[in-house]
Amino acid sequence: MYTGDGSDWPSLDKWIGSFEDMFNNNKQILSSSCSQWNVPNNSEEEISAIHDGVLTVSKQTNVDPKYIFATIMQESGGCVRVPSTNGGVQNPGIMQDHDGSANCINVNPCPASTITKMISEGTAGTASGDGLANCLNQAASMGGKGAQAFYWASRIYNTGSYIAGSDLGKPKYGTSCYSSDMANRLTGWVGLKTSCT
Repeated sequence: MYTGDGSDWPSLDKWIGSFEDMFNNNKQILSSSCSQWNVPNNSEEEISAIHDGVLTVSKQTNVDPKYIFATIMQESGGCVRVPSTNGGVQNPGIMQDHDGSANCINVNPCPASTITKMISEGTAGTASGDGLANCLNQAASMGGKGAQAFYWASRIYNTGSYIAGSDLGKPKYGTSCYSSDMANRLTGWVGLKTSCT
């Protein structure tokens, strides 16, 4: 697990080479991740819709598709029927976004348009909360540069805030290893769960 403020974490040139490679490496998880919630696993069509939705939203928001996809895998393992979490705010969909409207709870098959909307709400944001794009803008405005800005943005996405220079693994709230997990996913790690909370 990485510690510190992300300054010596993997740089952009250490990230996995392409979105396609990253996506293909995670297909086994994408096809089995729903079983942890006892809901039907993703179909091939739904997995394809995640792939296409990431590319569509990446073009719309100028957010790296690898970063969007890593967040999807971190939040839900890509399970389109993932339950919403609620720690005071509803966090629905494959990106467990901030009070979004798109989800496929008890919906089978999950329409491609809904999958794309889940990805858009997590990346572009919702009426009441930031997506990855705004989190990246916040990180850059605080002085985050290169890959470090992405790790800071992940902390903001998971927790709601970050103080520049502080240890990304010691937030007041949220998942302590969230940013570290993201760094590992972006450099090629394939996994569903980590041991931290």
